Amino acid sequence: MRRYLGKAAIVGAVALTAAACGGTGSDNTSNAGDGKPQAPASSGAPACTEKGNTASTDAKTVTVYSVDGLADWYTKRFVEFEKQTGIKVQMVESGSGEVITRMEKEKTNTQADLAVTLPPFIQRAVGADLLQPYTPACADKVPAASKDAAGKYTAISNNYLSWIYNPDQAKPAPATFKDLLDGRFDKRLQYSTPGQAGDGTAVLLQLQHIYGKEGALEYLKQLEKNNVGPSSSTGKLQPKTSKGELSVANGDVQMNLGSIHNDKSSFKIWFPADDTGKKSTVALPYYAGVIKGAPHPEAAQKLLDFLLSTESQTALSTDARGLPAREDVKPGDANGTEIAALMQGVDIYTPDWDQVVRDFDADIAAYNKAVGR
Repeated sequence: MRRYLGKAAIVGAVALTAAACGGTGSDNTSNAGDGKPQAPASSGAPACTEKGNTASTDAKTVTVYSVDGLADWYTKRFVEFEKQTGIKVQMVESGSGEVITRMEKEKTNTQADLAVTLPPFIQRAVGADLLQPYTPACADKVPAASKDAAGKYTAISNNYLSWIYNPDQAKPAPATFKDLLDGRFDKRLQYSTPGQAGDGTAVLLQLQHIYGKEGALEYLKQLEKNNVGPSSSTGKLQPKTSKGELSVANGDVQMNLGSIHNDKSSFKIWFPADDTGKKSTVALPYYAGVIKGAPHPEAAQKLLDFLLSTESQTALSTDARGLPAREDVKPGDANGTEIAALMQGVDIYTPDWDQVVRDFDADIAAYNKAVGR
């Protein structure tokens, strides 16, 4: 399950507690010796002061509305958080936009304490006045571009848009965006829907970056003849591609690597090149912010501090094949090495997310018109 948004998603959101998360720790910790988080291998920076919120709270639970994808990391982190604080974490997973939709519906009767979602949805939450300012411990180690200047959200993990293909079905393997227009992918290709899925929105943004707004719409209009149809879930495209129902789909690095290693998926990760042969991707950090009117704001602050701690950030690569949001934490395990090798030679594009939010409704309307929806 991965980063989807649909009208029915709020009904089907999966409620998880720390003990019920479906992580596969045996595989994820295989490169970490005894399975415990390892110290950063190449960080010479001094550790930040990780005192965090020291205010007392009688909260017994803290509720998180989170985009899916980090369950393997959450599983161990939430258990450790409860050991340290006595506060149990309850999590509701849903799609990128659905996190914000739930918060909007509950604005007068807030049910959750901490929100974790992707851009541009976290920025839309700020615009809708759904988050309250809080600067977590060690936020000074997170790049300025990865946190809100007013302190309403902070990146907790880095991630990037990717594509996948089935090597038995996609012969020869695609290399460029123009390759995807080939007739051999007729109804053999699917990407998650922009405006509904975070990864799908990133597809539109990447194409805008490469071809310009009008050029992106023209490309997607041509691509529609090969597209199976709308998909509110990026994650559901993984098993379809692995089984050969699809030849090509979009995804993201952390999710796709997890599927390959944990689920033994038989697809390959790739980054389409533009017309000049340059490969690129879009940065898709997981952002977290304390929800305005949260029932347990101090508990939410403590949890956010904990997720940005050196221990938690180091565990991202070992537990979930994620990348730390903190600049001073450098993954030194085999998972981190694998990610670095995969990203070699790929340009990383970071959109102006505030501008993306301003143009969002118009861009999605133009996209729907271009593809005939």
